[in-house]
Amino acid sequence: MYLTPLVLTTIAGLSTGLGGMIAVVCKPTQRLLAASAGFAGGVMLAASLSDLVPGALRFYSSYLPPLGRGAALVLLLAAGMLLAGALGRLLPEEADLADRMAGDAARTAALRTALITGAALLLHNFPEGVLTLFAGTADPSLGFRTTLAIALHNIPEGLAVAVPFAFAMHSRWGGVLAALVSGLAEPVGALAALLFLRGWFTPGFLNGTVVLVAGVMLWVALAQLLPAALAYRRRLPGLLGMAAGVLLMLLGIAALP
Repeated sequence: MYLTPLVLTTIAGLSTGLGGMIAVVCKPTQRLLAASAGFAGGVMLAASLSDLVPGALRFYSSYLPPLGRGAALVLLLAAGMLLAGALGRLLPEEADLADRMAGDAARTAALRTALITGAALLLHNFPEGVLTLFAGTADPSLGFRTTLAIALHNIPEGLAVAVPFAFAMHSRWGGVLAALVSGLAEPVGALAALLFLRGWFTPGFLNGTVVLVAGVMLWVALAQLLPAALAYRRRLPGLLGMAAGVLLMLLGIAALP
């Protein structure tokens, strides 16, 4: 009963590796790094504000008055931002990473960007894995459509992790591996839901988690990715990357709801 949904969830999660393959095809340069940071920031902004938050708002509209659902969204988004800020403090500072990177400031900044982006996407992919599992269990055709939608959304997310990691570590295949690891949260989330947490994953809990993750992604985009994209002398690659990320994610949301 659960084998096919678990396989679909794994396929959706590991599609991040397809985005990571761009790090193999294209040499990671500072220009590509700026473009990918802008792209990742655009993807996270569009996904949070145009997909995750509106979906939860529709759910809360059935249970709460306007002020109540607005307060619920604001509080959960703020909690997600606080969580992202705390997460950033737990990760190594650039000064600590610089010792391992022989004082290379660009590689140090790229590695920290990859770590923060990867951590945010791990949190984002966990509820996606639960969603794919439940959709496939309830209706196989819905499971296939959900898998396709999430797999296509995961490709740019894999790019966002792979390029800065490949630049920092001088390893293109290492970037692909990092992208794949960020996608593993989806089958892990599905297995956790199936084995241990099935009673917790009510619609209210899942929608609250989605908004919390949206807050994390907003903070990572605004505090880490977009400043990194615009930190270089030439800002055009970062701006173009951000525009491409927003437009591509909006296209995906519209075409594959």
